[in-house]
Amino acid sequence: MNLSHQAAICAEWIRNASHIVVLSGAGLSTAAGIPDFRGPQGLYRRASIDEPEALFDIGRFDADPSFFYRFHREFLDLLDGLRPTFAHRFFAALEQQEHLAAVVTQNIDGLHQAAGSTKVLEIHGGIRTNHCRRCRTSYDLDDVKALLTMEPVPHCGRCGGVIKPDVVFFGETVRHLEECQQEAAEADLLVVVGSSLVVTPAALLPSLCRGKIVVVNKGELSPTYLARDRIDLYAEEDIDAFFTLVDEALGGLTTKGGADS
Repeated sequence: MNLSHQAAICAEWIRNASHIVVLSGAGLSTAAGIPDFRGPQGLYRRASIDEPEALFDIGRFDADPSFFYRFHREFLDLLDGLRPTFAHRFFAALEQQEHLAAVVTQNIDGLHQAAGSTKVLEIHGGIRTNHCRRCRTSYDLDDVKALLTMEPVPHCGRCGGVIKPDVVFFGETVRHLEECQQEAAEADLLVVVGSSLVVTPAALLPSLCRGKIVVVNKGELSPTYLARDRIDLYAEEDIDAFFTLVDEALGGLTTKGGADS
């Protein structure tokens, strides 16, 4: 089945669905320009991180937050130059046209929200909100960026405690799990985008869906939590190329006053 045919089928299912849920993973962020963290030009190398496995360990953060913030500065600088992909904007347009019920994302970068999506469940948390580890005072991303221009680790103006982004570290509980499970269970169309379905509990969510499942992902897809014969449409294609064709088949949702183009 060629790409155009697959896109036309997906568009038809979108037209007929009443509760669409998107599950997005790292492949969508990679398409936006966020590089492989571990590659030769990746952020771990750029931030001189020798122990990446300890980077998101909550015990290590509390003992030495500067270790994490060496990486986080590079990550924030990178994000400043990036824009959401066409697929991000397409999902935002689907929501604004009342086709999409929710986005469940494994990504922490906030690009879904930057594209205009409002019902975003960040199962691994995100960088847009931050809290003091001591008194729980909240700080938005701009607050943290301003503090990082003055000190290597941002500290709370109220109590002096260390500020941490609301990203789920190892040793912390994932966010919105019951709501994510409910959305997956209620979906009559679940669209998995840019995820190899390896990391739990997000990888378990498609198995809760009783409706149709579409997977758009280049690269390997783990069969551990979702059997291949349970996938109704599998497009091993470029994400933006696929959803550009889906959008065209739907009459151009992204140009109908929906998401920013």
